[in-house]
This record gives sequence, structure tokens and C-alpha cells, in this order.
Amino acid sequence: MKTFKWTLMLSVALASCEVDMPQQKDSSFETMVVETTDIELPNKFSARMKGQNDVTVTPQASGQLMKICVTEGQQVRVGQTLFIIDSRNARLELDAANANLQAAQAQANSAKLEYESNKNLFDKKIVSSYMLNNSLNSYKQAQAAVAQAQAAVNRARVELGFCTISAAVSGMIGEIPVRVGDQVSPMTQLTILSGNTTMFAEFSVTEAIVEAMVKEGMNIDQVNSYISKLPEASFIMKNGTVYPHKGRVVSLTGVVNAATGSLTCKVSFPNPEGHLYSGIQGSVLMPFKEKDVIVIPQYAVVRLQDKSQVFKVKADSTATAVDVTVEDTGNGKDFIVTSGLKKGDKIVANGANNVTEGQKVLFPEEAKSEK
Repeated sequence: MKTFKWTLMLSVALASCEVDMPQQKDSSFETMVVETTDIELPNKFSARMKGQNDVTVTPQASGQLMKICVTEGQQVRVGQTLFIIDSRNARLELDAANANLQAAQAQANSAKLEYESNKNLFDKKIVSSYMLNNSLNSYKQAQAAVAQAQAAVNRARVELGFCTISAAVSGMIGEIPVRVGDQVSPMTQLTILSGNTTMFAEFSVTEAIVEAMVKEGMNIDQVNSYISKLPEASFIMKNGTVYPHKGRVVSLTGVVNAATGSLTCKVSFPNPEGHLYSGIQGSVLMPFKEKDVIVIPQYAVVRLQDKSQVFKVKADSTATAVDVTVEDTGNGKDFIVTSGLKKGDKIVANGANNVTEGQKVLFPEEAKSEK
């Protein structure tokens, strides 16, 4: 009986106080109006470095390799001796050629004396014109023999010079697969000399990228001028290190590879410290400008398996899902919308993943002010 009395009194007290219970109020979602803008997109391409003048060093004479004058990775200058081949046979050939030249010169001198003597006698009408002409022909033949002997001497000197192999360009010595004592011939590769004061990163680009870079109807001079004005590129090593010097596009082949449907692009990088080597691989990062494109934040896009959607805000403040086609900008924050939206559309930005079809996403300002 006592418990019932206390319960009745508590009920009366609560009724008389008129306590306001909290009410749930809806809030607006964050929205944005779609606009067009210009954006710079970083494009990354797998590339391989090549020296400005990569020269394959092979001998022009056959013989035993007597001396290797350089080491792998060594920097050399133009004209510096790299390899020496056994030159004994070449020297003997030169000596023999010199001896033949001396004999030919002596024969020519004798023929000259005989011709001059016969000419003097002919002038005195002592010998006939037949003898004079014969001596003249002998003298000319002797002169020709001297010229042949001189050519043989020059050829022997060249062959002797082939025994000393010098650097055709300044650069860095690559791998040396031969050893002293090896028999070498013109078919033997001694090393590759990379002219590495300037390096080229070569990579393939698709026709679509080329079409985006180069406007249709440009002649070759306009294309070259356009390429020269492209923004600078960066080279990223395989370990992620960014090479400190920037490069520039210097060429773009005009022939499409039929197998890959791509073209070869070449970017020139200065290499003053010699840190870049021919053959190393990495990535070229090139920025390309896109004009008048729709850019929206990635969090405004809802991914549904193979589809991308955004929620467009209708006039009655409700949201409707719209399929869009997007491209990654590479900055980790935004997408470029290539289809599905137009300038002036209003979409749900932050919180798009929590919106359902037909849900009201905007509420009157009065409702906001009451909070």
C-alpha cells in the first residue's frame, strides 16, 4: 500500500513539471556546384636511360689482345687509349710496304732519267719518236707504281693504327667482357662506351596521349615548337629517388609501332655528376595540362563494383544517383569527370557514401538556425 502511494505521487510530480524531451532534427549534407577548371596531370611512364652517344667498341683488326688500358665504370675522354692489340704483324706489313715504296721510287727515278735522256737525244734527232714514247710510258708506269706503293704504305699505317683502340667520344666505360690474351676480331665486342654528359630517357606513349599533346593539323615545325615548350619532366629511380635535374622532351617519333600502337618519346637529362648510367630503368614523370575539365573530390564518388556514381541534388533537395566516368588525377585527392555531369550541377560532396536514392539532403536555413 505504501509503495503504491509513492508511485502515484511521482507520477503526479512528473506531470506537473512538463519536461521537454529532446527532438531529432535533420541536417543538410555538404554539397558543391560543379565547375570547370584547368588542371595539371602528372603522367608516369616506364623508361630506360641511354647515353647521348652510346658507342659499341669493336676492333677493326684481328689479333691477340695485349693490354686493357681502362676499367669498367671509368670516365674517359675523346682519343684516350682503351685497348691495345698485338701489332707485330702490322708493323712487319708496314716495313714491307715502305721497302716496296723505296724500290718503286728508285725505279721511277731511273725511268725519269731514261726519259729525259731520250728527250734530249730526240731533240737532236738522234733517236726516233718511238724510243721517246716508250721511255715516256715506262716513266709513267713507274710513277703509277710509286703511287700504288704509297697507298700500300698508307694502308699498312692504318692497319697498324687499328691495333690501338681509342675512345670515339667522352663518356663512361661499360662492361669489359674480354681479358688480356684473348684473340679478338671485328666480330668481338670489347665494351660499350656511353657518352653520358647528356642522357636520354626513352619510353613509349600511346596515340591517345600524343593526340592530346599535339593538335591535329600541325606541321612538323609546329610540332617541334610545341614539344620544345612542354613542361619539364622528372626521372624517378627504381628505389623511388627523384633525380635532382629536370629533363625536357627532345623528340617524338612520327611512326607508330604497329605491334604496340605506341610512339617513342625521348627526354634529355643533364648528367654533370655522372649519376645516370646507360641501361638503368626508372620512370619519367611528365605533367600535362587539361583545360576546362570537371574536377570533383574523390570522396564525392561512390564506387559500386565496376561503376562510379555521384548523388546529384534535384530541385526538391532530394538526391538521385548518377553514373559517371572518371579519371584519376594522380594527386590522391581528385577525379576528372569525363561524362555524367555538366557545369552547374549540384552534387553531394562529403558524406556521399551515406546517401540513399531519393533521400532529402538539403533542409531550410530555419532548421539549421534552430540547432
